[in-house]
Amino acid sequence: MATATALHHHHHLHVQKWRPGSSLSSSDFFGVSLIPTSSTPNNYPSGANAGEKRRIISCQNNNEDIVDDRKQQQQLQQKSKSMTLGLDDVNPVGLGRKSRQIFDEVWKKFSGLGQISRTIDESLDTVLIREGGPMCEFTIPGAQNTTVLVIGATSRIGRIVVRKLMLRGYNVKALVRKADQEVIDMLPRSVEIVIGDVGEPSTLRDAIQGCNKIIYCATARSTITGDLIRVDHQGVYNITKAFQDYNNKLAQLRAGKSSKSKLLLAKFKSEESLDGWEVRQGTYFQDVVATKYDGGMDAKFEFTETGNAVFEGYVFTRGGYVELSKKLTLPLGSTLDRYEGLILSVGGNGRSFILILEAGPSADTSQSKMYFARMTTKVGFCRVRLPFSSFRPVKPDDPPLDPFLIHTLTIRFEPRRQRAPEASSGIKQDLRSFKLIMEYIKALPTGPETDFVLVSCTGSGIEPSRREQVLKAKRAGEDSLRRSGLGYTIVRPGPLQEEPGGQRALIFDQGNRISQGISCADVADICVKALHDSSARNKSFDVCYEYMAEQGKELYELVC
Repeated sequence: MATATALHHHHHLHVQKWRPGSSLSSSDFFGVSLIPTSSTPNNYPSGANAGEKRRIISCQNNNEDIVDDRKQQQQLQQKSKSMTLGLDDVNPVGLGRKSRQIFDEVWKKFSGLGQISRTIDESLDTVLIREGGPMCEFTIPGAQNTTVLVIGATSRIGRIVVRKLMLRGYNVKALVRKADQEVIDMLPRSVEIVIGDVGEPSTLRDAIQGCNKIIYCATARSTITGDLIRVDHQGVYNITKAFQDYNNKLAQLRAGKSSKSKLLLAKFKSEESLDGWEVRQGTYFQDVVATKYDGGMDAKFEFTETGNAVFEGYVFTRGGYVELSKKLTLPLGSTLDRYEGLILSVGGNGRSFILILEAGPSADTSQSKMYFARMTTKVGFCRVRLPFSSFRPVKPDDPPLDPFLIHTLTIRFEPRRQRAPEASSGIKQDLRSFKLIMEYIKALPTGPETDFVLVSCTGSGIEPSRREQVLKAKRAGEDSLRRSGLGYTIVRPGPLQEEPGGQRALIFDQGNRISQGISCADVADICVKALHDSSARNKSFDVCYEYMAEQGKELYELVC
């Protein structure tokens, strides 16, 4: 998992309870505070009262009741305000279960609508989706002006995602490989069906036209390496590129620049592109006794005959370092406070580096403050994403980094804390030498919401013999999305189950520790919720149903 997307707490299992059917707020499942679980209540509050008004909706010859519970919600809110809270009342497990139980009966009926198909009478379809009929209370403000492209619309999760989007008032486009009768019958009439293949970029232009957001639910139908790469890796790359190209085209028509475009800070494609970069060296301390035994240090930055900009050298001096630095020159009208971080495309022998940003008044650099973040590379080429929020001040008392004031960028190598790369195959390396091939440095755009939701997987539930190749393709697809510049949310559900959603509390975690299952309906709800929640932007997480941890591995609750 990329460092840039990891939450700050990795040592404990992250748990958050939420109820489907409502829009997210910053107090939903993307919180940051941790409190340990002390006990888990066993008794659930009673559901909706039987005496409330009911509305009847007939779907596929099944009469489903949807409880009009507005009065009951008001009564519960008034009652909760007057109650005296005890320790058990604020226990997150209890709160999560209560919130889900209160809406249990409503959601049971509502989740049944996931079975809507084109066999439903057109007039009912129109009433439900377009005419403000019985489901209008579930619509989201602005949804009618938002078009969502669903990739994998006929998959187990995709079919439910489509219906949940429509019930909330979105315009929905579905990308399918072929529009035979079986596929057509799987989707509601109001869905715009577009024929295309994620493995063929030329077929994606029509699908992307007019779309504001994307939910990618497609997955390879076999574990043949070619299929996995085509759908789970290259497919994600092709869709993100087509979406970026479309946004850039729109921006050009408006004589502007797409808000989703990356800002180029440096591109190393010629000898002239190295101008302004300065190689320096220094030491953190001077050991007089050890100095006469030091082998020294040296570094250079040059453009090679093979067309690469290479920063390489060695540091044998104890406490020494070498660095590559340049004062940034931004395009007219551009400031880094409009961006959320940096992305570097680099290659080399897998060393780690420290990226240092100097920030302060450009007219008086003596007042500048320094901020640093560690950058880990791989053998060969890779792209490293570093959000500005990951940079810490060199002096602890300095204020947090203000991207608006950044004026100098430095890449530093030091021999301490180096680890042999995984691809070294047991060959012993001198970790005091390094090689870094520079391709480009860009700033990643910021934004209020997620542009692209990707449904990946945890690997749990996959046969051990094919798990590694599946995960390799999935993680490559995730990496393509992260470096695209689009605002993303990556959801990795546990083993999928065919059961109604909204019945059990959910656990959100990171670190590939999840093994429990989750219903397709709940995964679909998370995808829809993430579309308009700012705290979901640029997050990756695993999710499954609540379970009891083993003794000594107690759960931790993620709450706000």
